[in-house]
Amino acid sequence: MATDSFIRLAEVLKRTSLSRATLYRKIQDGSFPAQTKLSTRRCGWKESVLQNWCDNPMNWSAASMQSPENQ
Repeated sequence: MATDSFIRLAEVLKRTSLSRATLYRKIQDGSFPAQTKLSTRRCGWKESVLQNWCDNPMNWSAASMQSPENQ
C-alpha cells in the first residue's frame, strides 16, 4: 500500500495559484479540501486530495471525496 504524502501550505499555494486568503475562504465554504493537523503547530494537505481538486477545481466538493475507503 502506497503512503500518501502531505503537502505544506507554501507548496499548496504554488500548485493552485490561489492566494492564502482565497485558499482559506474556499476551505470555509467547502470548495477546497481542509488541511490535516500533523502536530501542534503543523498542518498539511494529502497530495492525492490536492491532486483531485487540481483535476477539477470548479466541481470539487468535500462530498465528492467521501467514499468507503476515505472514511
